[in-house]
Amino acid sequence: MKRFSVFAMLLTVTALVLAACAPAATPTAAPEPTAMPKPTATPEPAPMDIVDTAVADGRFTTLVAAVTAAGLVDTLKSEGPFTVFAPTDDAFAKLPAGTLDELLKPENKQALTDILLYHVVSGKVMAADVSGLTSATTVLGKDVAIKVDMGNVYINDAKVIITDIETSNGVIHVIDTVLLPPADESAAPGTIVDIAAADERFSTLVAAVTAAGLVDTLKGEGPFTVFAPTNDAFAVLPAGTLDSLLLPENKQALTDILLYHVVPGKVMAADVVGLSSAPTALGKDITITIKDGKVFLNDTTQVIITDIEASNGVIHVIDAVLLPPQ
Repeated sequence: MKRFSVFAMLLTVTALVLAACAPAATPTAAPEPTAMPKPTATPEPAPMDIVDTAVADGRFTTLVAAVTAAGLVDTLKSEGPFTVFAPTDDAFAKLPAGTLDELLKPENKQALTDILLYHVVSGKVMAADVSGLTSATTVLGKDVAIKVDMGNVYINDAKVIITDIETSNGVIHVIDTVLLPPADESAAPGTIVDIAAADERFSTLVAAVTAAGLVDTLKGEGPFTVFAPTNDAFAVLPAGTLDSLLLPENKQALTDILLYHVVPGKVMAADVVGLSSAPTALGKDITITIKDGKVFLNDTTQVIITDIEASNGVIHVIDAVLLPPQ
């Protein structure tokens, strides 16, 4: 029994010695953390050209339709750069009724093109530059006036409501009114009838002149001075009066009324204010008075616009229809 104990003790000592002499265990290195991938930067979208920018913005559908009808899409998508004063849909809606429909007809393409080119200036003119100018030459070759009033910028009579919409080929400034190019001063003015027919404010007068058979007369050599009532002036006649006058059986009464608005000769505003009366083509006089610097015919009818010159006379606009004395 004692020999077994000695043998067991020897085994234990031997095991301890072997353990002490064994090489130390190599520690396992901790795994390196996996690097997170860096986020990929989203590139800024490249700006679109003037046409694509207008198409993408729902406020310019009418302008885009006009540019398309005028065949100017490729021009305004080209390198440029251009500065475009862009009327909104609401701006086009302010045009006289029927004007836009007429302009979009193929036979009026040149007139539409001229109007659109009057909204374009060569070069990229930012708002900071616009406000330092008094005028700018358009691609049409005619200048627009630029003014600053009460902190607002106006192009002719159109207010700039949004500025500096940058595009790949220029810049857009948004305006609240369509710009209409000035008439060609070198062109001879039309006759009294032509001028009235081209102005929506006189559509009722033109219809009356036609019904009375006076078109050829007022397109004649003249000269004539016409005191022209606006559509609003005709609208204040008693209900049914105009419809009655336009009936064939009342042609003479209508003719008499219209001739009472015509004075033989070309009488400019400077001459009118020096008169107290004037003989009309009807053979009956109208009286002329000045009140607070304003000209009145027959005491109550006011002259509101003067000296619209025609090839055969002059038009002065009045706010009421003149009715001849009985």
